Amino acid sequence: MAVQERLYTVEGFDQFVMLPENAEKLFEYIGGEIVEVPSNPYVSAIAMLIGSLMLVFVRERKLGHVTGEAGGYRVAGERYAPDVAFISYIKQPELFKQGYNPNPPDLAVEVISSDRADELHTLRIKVTNYLSVGTVVWVVKPEDKQIEVYTPGQPVKIHRENDTLDGGAVLPGFTLKVAEIFPQEG
Repeated sequence: MAVQERLYTVEGFDQFVMLPENAEKLFEYIGGEIVEVPSNPYVSAIAMLIGSLMLVFVRERKLGHVTGEAGGYRVAGERYAPDVAFISYIKQPELFKQGYNPNPPDLAVEVISSDRADELHTLRIKVTNYLSVGTVVWVVKPEDKQIEVYTPGQPVKIHRENDTLDGGAVLPGFTLKVAEIFPQEG
């Protein structure tokens, strides 16, 4: 949900997030708007599971960095905080230690926290911009128990609950059973 009625410049966004009253909050800059990052424990659990499995795979192979929702990135002039992201050591040996990482991730995982029109609108903008800079995007849809995989220059692939997701060219050899990422109810 946007937190203001007017459009900001990226410089205005950078100043806004540095205000003391915003120190404990997470924001994204999407289409000129400042958006507070929505989440909930269920979405966080899904992101944590994906991120932990990815982290083990990446660390064992010394491939790069895996970040969580507090790891922001500059993407096509905007500022995004994917729920999980991977950036290779080849692309960036060390992560930026302050503010939003200057390079976009190689892979971004966005877990949908609701199907509200405003969240879906900003998600479309983000996916388009991620693809424009070469980032692969996994959009996780908990309600549908599926993952949409967006790869630059390719049609979207939809992985349903009984499918196995793979890391493609970004994380070759990485696999994940879609059903295993959704917390069991009951």
